[in-house]
Amino acid sequence: MKKILYSGTFDPLTKGHLDLIRRGASLADQLVVGIIRNPNKTPMFSVEERKEMIEAEIADLPNVVVDSFEGLLVDYVKANDIDAVLRGLRATIDFEYEIQMAQVNAKLHGNMETIFLMTDERYSYISSSVVREVYALGGDISDLVPKKIYEYMMNYKK
Repeated sequence: MKKILYSGTFDPLTKGHLDLIRRGASLADQLVVGIIRNPNKTPMFSVEERKEMIEAEIADLPNVVVDSFEGLLVDYVKANDIDAVLRGLRATIDFEYEIQMAQVNAKLHGNMETIFLMTDERYSYISSSVVREVYALGGDISDLVPKKIYEYMMNYKK
């Protein structure tokens, strides 16, 4: 495939996200990490901060770019000539949600492919919301996020 989109809020990027980015990058000429601007969520980090953190973490991956968007995923896919969307699955509850979204997106787009990758079992319990909660309560997040993200967060003013 030429171009794959891996989208999410990435607030913050976790080790699970990074694993999927690395694996997704091997499947395409270009992987776009698309940070979603969701007006219904109050993120811990701004889109610009998340972009900066992710770019630092993926600097060794020349075929990965970071972008941001708001609105419908299918509109971004159409406007940017994306061939497929990558989604990670941690557990069956993820599958139920993700298959529904993939079907809605295919219906709205007309011909949109979704690639599902199982999360590496080492990261299956990690989510950005868990990381934010542990971080907010002063817990150790060093095993949950990549090294550069951890360093950024330790220097971040809560």
